[in-house]
Amino acid sequence: MIRVLIVDDQMMVREGFSVLLGAMPDIEVVGEAVNGREAVAQVAALRPDVVLMDIRMPELNGIEATREIVAADADAKVLVLTTFDLDEYVYQALRAGASGFLLKDASARQLAEGVRVVAAGEALLAPTVTKRLITEFAKAAAAAPRPPAIARIGELTERETEVLVLIAQGLSNAEIADHLVVAESTIKTHVSRILVKLGLRDRTQAAVFAYEARLVQVGG
Repeated sequence: MIRVLIVDDQMMVREGFSVLLGAMPDIEVVGEAVNGREAVAQVAALRPDVVLMDIRMPELNGIEATREIVAADADAKVLVLTTFDLDEYVYQALRAGASGFLLKDASARQLAEGVRVVAAGEALLAPTVTKRLITEFAKAAAAAPRPPAIARIGELTERETEVLVLIAQGLSNAEIADHLVVAESTIKTHVSRILVKLGLRDRTQAAVFAYEARLVQVGG
């Protein structure tokens, strides 16, 4: 069972997601929180597998809550919920350590699948809308000075750099393996080495890093 904590300041949203996810045979909603501060406490107490996190909330917003949750537990998986009018915050949430995001108008199937993908460690969701929005947020990063961590890009081999670019384009390990005509286990090894060399926690941060390093064509 995948244990989920739902964080949103709107009761109807919490109840709606709880009903949708509770109907899934492999997902259990173990708790709810009405703001970021309560979310941090609930994560520490309940240890959920996935946190569904709203962004705009009182007391502590979803971005800061995500940052605190990930700082306390590097393995924590946060799936950010957003609407199109809040898109400017999603890139910040991914940088804070979120494992991916979903739009609040996602179907029950998309919501459940998103939870499963994040729980499995695939992290960054890859529907077309996700790639388009991340590209949009990356424009700000592309225009700004590169962070010092970008210097570590030189530590990657040519093949690791190629894999990093494909991760940023939203491909799964299996898809990358097919693209490069190698075994999926080989790609898993490359991904692990990339994360270690660059000091990143998961595939989502690897994708963000690739955009900030300008390895991926913004808008492409």
